[in-house]
Amino acid sequence: MEHKTNEEFSELVDEYQEEVETPGEMHRMAAHHLMQASKQHELAAEAIENDDQITCDLHALRAYKHELNARQYSEMAMMDADDIDDIENVEATKT
Repeated sequence: MEHKTNEEFSELVDEYQEEVETPGEMHRMAAHHLMQASKQHELAAEAIENDDQITCDLHALRAYKHELNARQYSEMAMMDADDIDDIENVEATKT
């Protein structure tokens, strides 16, 4: 497997960032990673039931990484959403 140069990696990151821009897309990415985490937890459970601790640990680690990615996308989506002051102002006008 070839290693990417820094320039190639930078281009990949730029392409990736362009693809995920809207809060909706970020919520979808969060959902995707949560589903992947769920699958990894199921595989970890199956492995531990088969007395395979190493495989269980690998799936648990993958699940954890997906959970972290989901959290990051969720946070980015919230940061792009309306400012908390705007939300409070709208709620105050409803009452």
